[in-house]
Amino acid sequence: MADEVDYETLPSNAGLGVNMIAGAMAGITEHAVMFPIDSIKTRMQVFATSPAAVYTGIGNAFTRISSTEGMRALWRGVSSVILGAGPAHAVHFGTYEFVKDFAGGRAGGNQPLTTAVAGAAATIASDALMNPFDVIKQRMQVHQSEFRSVFTAMRVVYRTEGLAAFYVSYPTTLMMSVPFTAAQFTVYEQVKRLLNPRGEYSPSSHVIAGALAGGVAAGVTTPLDVAKTLLQTRGTSQDSELRRVRGMWDAFRIVWMRDGIKGFFRGMSPRMLMHMPSNALCWLSYEFFKVAIRE
Repeated sequence: MADEVDYETLPSNAGLGVNMIAGAMAGITEHAVMFPIDSIKTRMQVFATSPAAVYTGIGNAFTRISSTEGMRALWRGVSSVILGAGPAHAVHFGTYEFVKDFAGGRAGGNQPLTTAVAGAAATIASDALMNPFDVIKQRMQVHQSEFRSVFTAMRVVYRTEGLAAFYVSYPTTLMMSVPFTAAQFTVYEQVKRLLNPRGEYSPSSHVIAGALAGGVAAGVTTPLDVAKTLLQTRGTSQDSELRRVRGMWDAFRIVWMRDGIKGFFRGMSPRMLMHMPSNALCWLSYEFFKVAIRE
């Protein structure tokens, strides 16, 4: 029998390009498959001015959206994710592996600090690229969105709100994504090491570790995600206060004043439901493509 591929210890001179391609494929796969749940999460987080856009749960949202707007409405904006997710995830995983190697993360043993730093660096780089695409995605996801084309949405948002509209949520995104990714990578690496101490290609361990990592990271960062959604969709609101929201702390103030503590956990269930299987699929795809491309 041929020796199994030790994908964690293959030559580093093939690493960066392989990791970037694997990351791009994983990102597109992850976001495309789970996109309807992401659409429901966005709608549940928005402070709607119309009773028709208020949803009480995942099942309620799915039934009402699909029956009144059609199933296609749940996929509106997916093209923005596909356009942005490939390059952003390529940068994400490429940066992660580069920083991890540079900081000695391959030396062996548990190194949660090195893993967390590498994950945080990866997020800072990838979010700078992905943020405008995420803004457009959420503008297309909201109830009665005027946009059906990514490029039309980009043009209209830029013309009416300027370049700042694409990055008004970037500080909040980083405040959310850095701890999210640090938690995700740390939990993933620890659980993977526990389930797969030999470091072999093991789909089951990648799926379990990825799902647990995604659920933990999604749950603890939901309040920041609520603020991010408020900032990114401000231009679609008919509420003058929401349209004028300026940043993360302003968003927090509005959420607290209007909905109290529960407002910070709007959409947490679909967010966790989205991130657990999507992270499992993302890590499974990533680890698979690392092996497939290198063979």
